[in-house]
Amino acid sequence: MSRQSDILCIGSVLWDVIGRSASVMRQGSDVPGRITRLPGGVAMNIAMTLTRFGLTPGLLSAVGRDAEGEELIAACRARGMVTEFVYRSDDLPTDVYMAVEGANGLIAAIADAHSLEAAGAKILTPLSDGRLASAEAPYCGPVALDGNLTLELLTDIAQSPLLAQADLRVAPASPGKAERLLPFVQTGRGTLYVNLEEAGLLCQRGFDSSASAATALLARGASRVLVTDGGNDATEGGADGLITLTPPQVLVTRVTGAGDTFMAAHIAAEASGADRHAALSRALDAAATYVSGEPAP
Repeated sequence: MSRQSDILCIGSVLWDVIGRSASVMRQGSDVPGRITRLPGGVAMNIAMTLTRFGLTPGLLSAVGRDAEGEELIAACRARGMVTEFVYRSDDLPTDVYMAVEGANGLIAAIADAHSLEAAGAKILTPLSDGRLASAEAPYCGPVALDGNLTLELLTDIAQSPLLAQADLRVAPASPGKAERLLPFVQTGRGTLYVNLEEAGLLCQRGFDSSASAATALLARGASRVLVTDGGNDATEGGADGLITLTPPQVLVTRVTGAGDTFMAAHIAAEASGADRHAALSRALDAAATYVSGEPAP
C-alpha cells in the first residue's frame, strides 16, 4: 500500500447515474432535467465525505477491469482514496446505480450491485492474508460497512474474529436491504446507521419517531444506533442513553447520498474527538448542507 488509510470503507463502489428534475414527478412523468454520472455507491459516498474531513479512506470492494472500472478506480485515486486492495475482476462488469429524483424526492432507483455480490468474500482477502490484517493480528481500526454485501457475507463479518476488534460502523444500502443488518443486531456488534423505515424493517413494526425506533433496536440487542427521519428529529442511542436533535431545516434539492453523508460526517466528527452531542449535530449539519445542494464546508 502506497499510503496508510485512516478507515476502511467496505461495500459498493460504482457509477451513479442520476436524473434530476425541478418538477414534481409521478409514475410516467416525462420532464426536462439533468442527468449526471459520478462515482457512487454507499462505500464510495462515505469515502468521498471522509476525504472532505481530512481522512484517508481505504476501499475494499469489487470493480471490473472494463473501461468503466478503470475510469472509476482513477476517479477514486484522484479523490485521495487508497485503492490497492480493491478486488479487480476480469469477468465481472463494474456495478451501476441509477435513480430519478424530482422536486418531490426520490421517484425510483435501481441498484445493480451484482458484481459486488458475486465477488463475495474475495473482497475481504486483504484482511486475512497479511496485507491489512491476519488471523494472528486482526484489524483493529474503524470500518464503514454497507449493506450491499450478501446476507451470508454480512453474517460472516458480524461473527468474524478478523474484525472482532474493529470499530464497525454499518449502514443498509437501501430500505430493501435493511434486514441484511440483522446479524449485527443479533450479535450486538457495531454502530448501526438507519432511517426510520429501515429501523421498522429491522424491528418488524412501525415507529413514529427516531427515539422510539432507537429504543426498540437497542432492546432487540443492537449495541449502538443512529436513527434519522429526514427533516425530523434524529436520535443516537447506546449504553449511555439517547440523544435526540432536530436537523436544520433546508430546501431539499437532492436526496441520493444524504444518509451516506450523515454517516461519514458522524464518523469524522468522532474521529476528531467530538462528544456524542457534538458529533450528532455535525452530522445533521453536513447532511442538511448536502441535501440543500450547497457546497460542502
